[in-house]
Amino acid sequence: MSDEVRGWLSPKAVAAEAGVSQEFDLSQCVREPIHLLGGVQSYGALIAARPHDAVVDTVSRNTDELLGREAAELVGRPVTELIGEDQWALVLESVEAAAGLEGPAVVSAPASGDSAAAPASGVSAAAPGGPAASGVLALSLESEDGRVRPFDVTVHRVAELLVLEFEPRAADGPFVFQNFYPRVRRALHRLQGAADVTECCAAAVREVQALTGYDRVVAYRFDGADGPGQVIAEARNEGREPWLGLWFPASDIPPQARRLYARNWIRVIGDVDDATVGLLPELREGTGEPLDLSGSILRTVSGYHLEYLRNIGVASSMSVSLLHDGELWGLIACHGDEPKRLTPEVRAACEFFGIALSLQLAAVAEREQADELSGYRRALATLLARLSAQAPEALAEPVPGLAELLHADGAVLLRGAETPTPGDPLPAGLRGLLERLADTAPVGEVWSSDRVPELLGLEPADAQAQGVPPGLLFLPFNRDGDLLAWWRHELPAPREWAADPARPVRTGPSGERLTPRGSSAVHRATVRGRSAPWTPAQRVVAGELWREMSGLLSGRLAARNAELARTNEDLDSFAHAAAHDLKEPLRGISNAAAFIVEDAGAVLDATSLRRLTTVRRLAERMDGLLDSLLHFSLLGQVGLEQELLSLDEVVDDALLVAGDRLAEQGVTLVRPAPLPHLRADRARLREVLENLFVNAAKYAADDAEGERRVWVEAVPVAEPGGAAGREVTAVVVRDNGIGIPPEQHEDVLQLFRRLHRREERGGGSGVGLAVVKRIVERHGGRLWLESPATAPDGSRPQSGGPGTAVWFTLGGAVEER
Repeated sequence: MSDEVRGWLSPKAVAAEAGVSQEFDLSQCVREPIHLLGGVQSYGALIAARPHDAVVDTVSRNTDELLGREAAELVGRPVTELIGEDQWALVLESVEAAAGLEGPAVVSAPASGDSAAAPASGVSAAAPGGPAASGVLALSLESEDGRVRPFDVTVHRVAELLVLEFEPRAADGPFVFQNFYPRVRRALHRLQGAADVTECCAAAVREVQALTGYDRVVAYRFDGADGPGQVIAEARNEGREPWLGLWFPASDIPPQARRLYARNWIRVIGDVDDATVGLLPELREGTGEPLDLSGSILRTVSGYHLEYLRNIGVASSMSVSLLHDGELWGLIACHGDEPKRLTPEVRAACEFFGIALSLQLAAVAEREQADELSGYRRALATLLARLSAQAPEALAEPVPGLAELLHADGAVLLRGAETPTPGDPLPAGLRGLLERLADTAPVGEVWSSDRVPELLGLEPADAQAQGVPPGLLFLPFNRDGDLLAWWRHELPAPREWAADPARPVRTGPSGERLTPRGSSAVHRATVRGRSAPWTPAQRVVAGELWREMSGLLSGRLAARNAELARTNEDLDSFAHAAAHDLKEPLRGISNAAAFIVEDAGAVLDATSLRRLTTVRRLAERMDGLLDSLLHFSLLGQVGLEQELLSLDEVVDDALLVAGDRLAEQGVTLVRPAPLPHLRADRARLREVLENLFVNAAKYAADDAEGERRVWVEAVPVAEPGGAAGREVTAVVVRDNGIGIPPEQHEDVLQLFRRLHRREERGGGSGVGLAVVKRIVERHGGRLWLESPATAPDGSRPQSGGPGTAVWFTLGGAVEER
C-alpha cells in the first residue's frame, strides 16, 4: 500500500485491509485515475476534434453503430465530413459563447422538432474549477439511405480539443429550457420555506425524486473534506430499507472521486451492467495517456464503483454535487432499481437544482450562523464590559466567563509564566502543545480542531494519558508565546454505520469486495478522541475577543510602564537625597578621626591609631561610593540633549580621559573602519566610551599573553521588536582581555558589582558598567555582552585572552553618514 493511500485511509482501515487476502486491494481504489479510464457508456458516442482545423483526435469505438461511420475512418479526418460545415460552425459558436460565462454552461436548442441544427440558448453555471465551457446542441446526421437521425450533442473543451458527445434524441423531442424551468421553479419555491439545513435537504430529495423518478434519493453530508458521510434526508419508494441517519465510510468515495464531484455538478450512470466502449486510439499520441474525460457526460465508471453499486442492489444512479465555498459539502445520490437514461433536459434540471440547492444551503447556514453569532456577541459585550471596568492587573488573574463564552471546558490566557485558567484545570500536556503549535501559527489568526489526538497521530487513550485535550482553539498574541486558548474534553459520539468503517473490505457472496451497505447490517460504533466541533461563529467571536484583549493588555502594559517609570523616579530621588544627606555625617566622621590623630596621636597606642586610620579610610571609601550613587541617580533625572554626532569624534574625546590608562597597560585602540554618525547625547555617549576603554585597560590580558587591543566599530543589527528587515546601528567595543565568565554577564551590569576584589585590577567601585547600561537605556537602546569575544573579522583573537565585547544600541538611531 502506498504512503499516499496510508495517509488518506484511517489507521483502522489500513489494519483491516492488511487482515484480508490480496484478492481485493482497497488502495487500488484510491490510486485509480478515474478521469483516464479510456471508455464511455455505450448509449452514446464521443468524438474529440481540434477546433482550429476540425481534425478528429479521438473517438469512441461505437461510432459505426450510433453514427454510421467506422471509428478508424473518423480519426485523422475532419469532423465536418460527418456533421457538415454548418453544424460544426454552430458547435464553435456555442462553445465560444459559453466560454464567456463563468464556468461550464448547459445550452439548450429551440423547441422545434425538425432535423436542422439549432443555435444555443439558456445556461446554468457549473462547479468552480470545472472543465471548460460546455453546451448541448440539437444536431442531426443523415444516413446513406437518406434517413435523418436526431441527436442531443453535449459539447465541452478539454485542453486543445473540443469533445462532442452524441446521444440519440428521446422520443419526446429535443432539449427545451421552457419544459424543465417550471418544474425547477416550483421545486425551488418549496426549498425557500425550509427553516434549517436538514429541512432544506428533506425538501430537496423529494423534489429530485419527482423530477427523475429514481427509487431512492438521499442527501449525504460529509464530515470534513476527507471524512465519512451521513444520510441526513431521504425519499424512497415502498419496500426499500431506510438509510436515514446512517453513516457511510470515507473509503466509499476516495479522494480523486471527490475532486471530480467538486468539478462537475452532475454524474449519471445509466446501467451498472453496461459494457464500456473503449476509445480509439487508447493512448493519445501527444500525451501518452487516454483522453481526459473529467468533464464528460458519457465517461465510464470505475469497476470498483460499479461493484459497490451492485452490492447495494442499484442498477442506475445519478449524483448531484452540493458545494459550499467551492468545497464539496455533500451529495444528492439517486439510485434506481432498473437501468435509466436521463435526457439532457432532466440532467439540466437536476444540475440547475443542485446549483440552487447549494446556494440555498449556504444561505440557511449563514442565517443560522448570524443568529448564533448575535448571541455570542451579546455575551462578549458583557464580558468586555466587566474586564474594562477592572484594574489592568485583573488580566493576570483567571477571567470569569472566558471558558463559558465559547461553551468550552476551560480557557487560558498565557502571558510569560502567568497561566490564569478559568474553568477546569489546565490539562497536563496542553501548555507544551500550545507552545509547539504557536511557533508556526500566524499571530491573531484562529487555529482550531475538534480532533487534536488524530492530528498528532495519538490514540484517544494515549492522548488522555498525556493530558492532550481533543478540542482546542487558540490565537497567538505575538511571537513571544503569549496566547489565548480554549479547550474541550472528549465527547464520545455514537454512530450507526451502514458498514463497519474499520472493515470496508470483507468476504461476501462474490469474494472479498466492498461491504454491502444498508440498515439490515447496521454497525454501531462510538467515535472517540473528538470534542464538540468549534462553529464558525465561535471562531469569529474568539477573533473579536482577541482584538479587544490585545487592546486591554496593551493598556495594562502601558500602565505598568508608567508605574515603573514613577517608581524609578522615586528611587532616583531617594538615592540622590540619601547619598547627599549621608555625605555630611561621613565627612564629619572622617574629620573627627583626623582631628583625634592630630591632637592625641602622641599619647595613643598603635592599635588605637590603626583603628582610627581604618575609620577614616572607610569613611573616605563610603564617600566615594556615595559620589557614584549620586552620579548614577542623576542619570535618571537629567534630560538628554540628543544631536547628530560623529562617533569618531566622540571616541577621540573619550581618549582624552581614557587614553593614558590604555597607554599605561599597553592597549592599542583599533578602528577597523570609519565610524558612522549617530544621534545621541554627546556627554553621555563620551562617558559610555570612557568607562568601556578604562575597563579594557583594567582587564587587559597578562603581559605574557601577547599584544593587547581594543576595537571600536559599528554594526547594523535587527531592531528588537521592529518590522522585519529594519536595522539599527549597534556600537561594539571589543577587547582581547581576560574576559567575563558567561554566568557573571548579568552580575557585572548591577550597581557595585565587581569581578574581583576591590584592591585588584586597579580598584574601583563597580559602578562603571551599571552607568553604561543606565545611559544606554535612557537613550531607548539595549546593551548585551559577548565573552569570549570574536575579532571584527569573525575569528578568535590570535593573542591575548578570551576577550569581552560590549554591544549597545541607542534606540532608533539608524546609521547616518
